[in-house]
Amino acid sequence: MFDDARKRWWALYVLCSGVLMIVLDTTIVNVALPSIREDLQFSQTSLVWVVNAYMLTFGGFLLLGGRLGDLYGHRRLFLLGLILFTVASVGCGLAPSQGMLIAARAAQGLGGAVVTAVALSLIMNLFTESTDRAKAMGIYGFVCSAGGSIGVLLGGFLTTTLNWHWIFLVNVPIGVLVYMFCLRLLPHGPGTASGARLDIAGAITVTASLMLAVYAIVNGHEVGWNSGQTLATLAAAVMLLAAFLVIEARVRDPLMPLGLFRLRNVATANVAGVLWAAAMFAWFFISALYLQLVLGYNAMQVGLSFLPANLIMAAFSLGLSAKIVMRFGIRTPLAVGLLLAAAGLALFARAPLDGHFLVDVLPGMTLLGIGAGIALNPLLLGAMSDVAPSESGLASGVVNTAFMMGGALGLAVLASLAAARTDSAFAAGANDLAALNSGYQLAFIVGAASAAVAAALGAAFMRTRQSGHVSEKRLPDLG
Repeated sequence: MFDDARKRWWALYVLCSGVLMIVLDTTIVNVALPSIREDLQFSQTSLVWVVNAYMLTFGGFLLLGGRLGDLYGHRRLFLLGLILFTVASVGCGLAPSQGMLIAARAAQGLGGAVVTAVALSLIMNLFTESTDRAKAMGIYGFVCSAGGSIGVLLGGFLTTTLNWHWIFLVNVPIGVLVYMFCLRLLPHGPGTASGARLDIAGAITVTASLMLAVYAIVNGHEVGWNSGQTLATLAAAVMLLAAFLVIEARVRDPLMPLGLFRLRNVATANVAGVLWAAAMFAWFFISALYLQLVLGYNAMQVGLSFLPANLIMAAFSLGLSAKIVMRFGIRTPLAVGLLLAAAGLALFARAPLDGHFLVDVLPGMTLLGIGAGIALNPLLLGAMSDVAPSESGLASGVVNTAFMMGGALGLAVLASLAAARTDSAFAAGANDLAALNSGYQLAFIVGAASAAVAAALGAAFMRTRQSGHVSEKRLPDLG
């Protein structure tokens, strides 16, 4: 796409800037959740929808967003997604009610899906040599981690000094600047999939299926797991998922070709990504509540508490992870990183009512930071390996979908388990804080188990063979 190597790297920085805004918004919200809950009168379980409304539309439209980029041009879709995300951020910042905030968050997710799917596809196509690609993916991972660091600090600062509305309004100047630089630096180009058709039916069925599943899980605790409403909603979700699989097997231009999962590294990376994201999203959500509601931290203190883990992830993603991948391949770093993340979650599972940061918070944060920093790069590379260059956009959409859907479903399940354990402990005579903390501990235990299973899958099934460069027919297999 670029003959000039310097322009290629500048294009990478522009693409990563757009992704930075998306990541920033994800982490900045977690710090402000208790303030949003109090101001708009959310319940503990309904508060999950502030996060899940974003994740569901994000994950549900990643595949479609990537496909639209193939059809109509990646630059055009990147800019459209950027505009939608920025406008939706204004809606979030000005939202006076629960419904408006959740609706605007859903619109943010749609814009973020388009930006992310197109950005990762462009990065994979810009860098075809294995060493450059590993470095580029390291920078991409660094941006994701740095966005987390900036988000938790900025979220704490804005929530403490102003109010939670500003955590969304801060996206507006960022979006405007990224848009201006995109106009100058991103290359023009037509769609590369001329003659293909949009798989609208596939996008509708899979998104509706996942939304119904999460809705059933989130509300199952309140209306009853054996209630007709819960069972009917879950049944509808299963039927829609089955319809999606039938559509993908028969349609000429499927949103997600099922044959992709016959590639072992791709399948392993995506399953591990679902399990890992389920653990990490729930950890971020629940640990923020633990720090504020149990330990009494203010929003700024919560932001500072997350800083060590995010800085460690950033350091690994910027350079160390790429070097580890080039030295050891993708299987061992993936398994070791996920196992360390599981150990960090296990430490959080013993978090006491009178916890101290240095003893009860920092050790778990450190292990999570190291583990995630090591594992992210090999997971992304594994998900993109063995795939023809013409399908790189599809593969990037699939792995991002796995992350967001795993995070949404995992958060819904673990938050519901935590709420059920809290109610049970309270009914047994525990005081409010003890009951609340008991629920959080259960969620951390389940999250640790999920990450450990992901580590075992990576160790057992990820393929380990080296390649020095990328051929014209296949993506690199760096492990």
